[in-house]
Amino acid sequence: MSGKDKQQEQTITKDLVVLQSLVEASSSGVSVLSLCEKDDAMTMEEIGKIFKKKIEMKKGIAFPTSISVNNCVCHFSPLKSNQDYILKEGDLVKLDLGVHVDGFIANVAHRTQVTGRKADVIKAIHFCDAAVLCLVKPGNQNTQVTETLNKAAHSLTCMPIEGMLSHQLKEHVVDGEKTIIQNPTDQQKKDHEKAELAVHEVYAVDVLISSEEDPSKQHGLKMKTSRAFFSEVERRFDAMTLFCSIGHISVLVPVPCCLVTVAL
Repeated sequence: MSGKDKQQEQTITKDLVVLQSLVEASSSGVSVLSLCEKDDAMTMEEIGKIFKKKIEMKKGIAFPTSISVNNCVCHFSPLKSNQDYILKEGDLVKLDLGVHVDGFIANVAHRTQVTGRKADVIKAIHFCDAAVLCLVKPGNQNTQVTETLNKAAHSLTCMPIEGMLSHQLKEHVVDGEKTIIQNPTDQQKKDHEKAELAVHEVYAVDVLISSEEDPSKQHGLKMKTSRAFFSEVERRFDAMTLFCSIGHISVLVPVPCCLVTVAL
């Protein structure tokens, strides 16, 4: 992230009022907690401007604003009681949020500009993004997307985060039964249900890439009870249970992300 260079690449973010505001506000010295609070408030304000006459229609936040920095994998949306983080020059900042109108969900994500090795990982994300847009189509299998995402990441010597799931979106459902798995283990390949993508389905394809060996396995827990809990989760559940349960856990390397909502 560069405070001097305010220019952002030409992307769809310019057409997304809330996300564009968040991108512009994500600068050195700013609190992550304050950004999340302001962005959630702006989301509610903007969504309140549509379908005003339909009093009974439900609309609002489907996924709270999450700002995950550098080695934080994803979904960091702190409470006031949590430890805050102040953005610094050079941080890789991943922005993620979602809204719904009448139960129909749309998620968006973006990240700040970076240089060096971090930029290589962003390029890998770009290749994965292009692959998703080509392959998430009616008649294709979810396994085709998995295989191509892995190849795209490895082409720049990057590592997809193990076991990351992308879900089908349905009315009022953010984690539908059909999923696309990223970088599965041998056991996950056996357990993960194969599915054909169909017309009118919608998917939030969440791609997470690391510049090093999968950081979800690299943890630095100091308390004995924390290490015991982590070991028990690893033994009894898969990687995604861990991310859902303690997604704020620190890992060791930068992890850029890309989230694409695809309607078939």
